[in-house]
Amino acid sequence: MTFDDFGFDPDLLDGLDTMGYKTPTPIQEQAIPLILKDRDIVACAQTGTGKTAAYVLPLLDKILSLEHGAINTLILAPTRELAQQIDQQIEGLAYYANVSSIPVYGGGDGSVWEQQKRAIQKGVDIVIATPGRLISHLANGLLKLDQVKHLVLDEADRMLDMGFWDDIVKIVSYLPQYRQTLLFSATMPPKIRQLANQILNNPAEVTIAISKPAEGILQQAYMVYDENKTALLQRILKDGNYNSILIFASSKENVKKLERELRQAGMPVKAFHSDLEQAEREELLRQFKSKQVPALVGTDVLSRGIDVEGIDLVVNYDVPPDPEDYIHRIGRTARAATTGTAITFVNPKDSYKFNKIESLTGKIVPKLEMPAGLPPGPAYEPDSFKSGKKKKWNKFRKK
Repeated sequence: MTFDDFGFDPDLLDGLDTMGYKTPTPIQEQAIPLILKDRDIVACAQTGTGKTAAYVLPLLDKILSLEHGAINTLILAPTRELAQQIDQQIEGLAYYANVSSIPVYGGGDGSVWEQQKRAIQKGVDIVIATPGRLISHLANGLLKLDQVKHLVLDEADRMLDMGFWDDIVKIVSYLPQYRQTLLFSATMPPKIRQLANQILNNPAEVTIAISKPAEGILQQAYMVYDENKTALLQRILKDGNYNSILIFASSKENVKKLERELRQAGMPVKAFHSDLEQAEREELLRQFKSKQVPALVGTDVLSRGIDVEGIDLVVNYDVPPDPEDYIHRIGRTARAATTGTAITFVNPKDSYKFNKIESLTGKIVPKLEMPAGLPPGPAYEPDSFKSGKKKKWNKFRKK
């Protein structure tokens, strides 16, 4: 099966092609036809299954066939980071389509509020919001949800864990009674069933098991402070026998900075980022595939957009924000029943992110000692996410 089989708008298919999407994942195969038929759905799908595209793609296709002018789709997410990630994925998939989106979340200074306010007043098709900030906009009378046709609850179990039940119910009261509602959750506890019964209409159910990294991938990690990451990477590249290397950093700015530092050290690395023209990106990928360029450094867009056999090392210079991104990144190696190595650099504040990755994959990744001559790294705190979650989330809720 390919994405052509869904009958998507040509502009949407162009965006899929640009992002490197080839074939739908199981959650996409099952959910997309139901969403296109206007069914409400309850989907039990963990991060790493492609769930975001499973609802974004059919909703984008629907929006393209309608008149614009009012908010068409509301996506609720538990955290600012997830709201931003969803918005970035919408931007990529809708690159050639006339669809607009805005993430709405708390934190930051007054300029963030004003930016959100101007975007909403100007008119936007999709709002991706955390419940608390959305209610603030609703209380001010700024946001009108009376013409919303689609509601999505992403990571619904996490939102309920964070105490957002009342906020969700209040937000739903602002929406039209007749709408399509899509609920995605990694787990299906009784509270989720109760919420689904309350706000969904005869939903179809979709359950997908998480995809795991290939067995041929040797996963390793270093606990390392940020100031020592580049020196560690240089040591790995010099001492290892790697012929084709992908290095992932957290932002375009970090990608450019890392390329400069590595090239100054004599490393034949090139950067892959959105500032390059399409022809430049295509030529760079051609050189990488032909081994003319042995190493590329890029962001997560590269993890989805590249399909090259023979990559023997993937380095996560920064821990990805979402376990799904980790699976996509390291999945670039050990393809077609081959083997490869995936190394992740973990700083103290990213321990909780890496703990989530290990929980998702069901694998404890060995933590290696820093090479001789480099400063020792911090201790790994595998329970830091769990122990810090309650205090952090309660603080967030009080705001």
